[in-house]
Amino acid sequence: MTARLADIAAQAGVSEATVSRVLNGKPGVAAATRESVLAALDVLGYERPVRLRQRSAGLVGLITPELDNPIFPALAQVIGQALTRQGYTPVLATQTPGGSTEDELTEMLVDRGVAGVIFVSGLHADTTADMTRYDRLRGKGVPYVLINGFSPKVQAPFVSPDDRAAMQLAVTHLAALGHTRIGLAVGPKRFVPVLRKIEGFQRGMRERLGLSQEESEKLIQHSLYTLEGGQAAAGALISAGCTAVVCASDMMALGAIRAARQQGLLVPKDVSVVGFDDSPLIAFTDPPLTTIRQPVQAMGQAAVRALLEEVGGTPAPHSEFVFMPELVVRGSTASGPGQGNSGQNT
Repeated sequence: MTARLADIAAQAGVSEATVSRVLNGKPGVAAATRESVLAALDVLGYERPVRLRQRSAGLVGLITPELDNPIFPALAQVIGQALTRQGYTPVLATQTPGGSTEDELTEMLVDRGVAGVIFVSGLHADTTADMTRYDRLRGKGVPYVLINGFSPKVQAPFVSPDDRAAMQLAVTHLAALGHTRIGLAVGPKRFVPVLRKIEGFQRGMRERLGLSQEESEKLIQHSLYTLEGGQAAAGALISAGCTAVVCASDMMALGAIRAARQQGLLVPKDVSVVGFDDSPLIAFTDPPLTTIRQPVQAMGQAAVRALLEEVGGTPAPHSEFVFMPELVVRGSTASGPGQGNSGQNT
């Protein structure tokens, strides 16, 4: 114990007697000094005495559709850290194919007395889903916030990236490189983020390349948000003569690169590819992926802030907080055919 006291005292910059007073819960120690000693315990890997451990302000549920797409673990990490800093304990609940549904996970969390729930890319994003499930949740007195996907039928705070602006950024970038036949690989049409991406894509194609809605409609392929889905959608677009493909997720973009290679084409020499999310590690793919970065940090923190306002009895605005994405140019895009190519060949 003496050696441990000495270590903690040295780390905290206080006397061993002060450390002893803190560990034994004795009075007469300044709050800042007490915090320094507790921080020293954490740094040195000692467990805090039970009576000194911070009590959880409550559980907060976080429901995600899956964890295969790296953007969901990234969001979960930001949200979890923000909740922990506010004294709450995050409970991650993930849907799996053939496993628990969103409704079942919600019921499980409510049964455990969560203070609130954050939904990421849930049924609220599906235009064909019944939104009364969220009314029932509010009727139970459980506050919630929804990320990615907006419905005017749900009275709650929403947090989203600007999907329309994201697609306009991608089209503007590719058009500036000389591409005139740009394709869009997106998910199923019933989802709000997909509909918004289509709007942004078609507007960009009209403003930058003069294409009508009917003309740009032919350059859109719907598939799943997976590597295989991106490969199938991009394969069809490349076969139809597209020299650039904008994808609705980074996973789809990796599939698009595979599709180009299967057709004996080089990325970005023959086909340029743009992703969406800027998932962790995506800068280290071959080639490094040009993508639209979702403002994950800002979105996650905003969701937590809105939820905790509701938990605290101050209702957050029942509207949508929209965050501007950012184009991150890397090695998967280059000049279009006949424009000269300064890009990396893969």
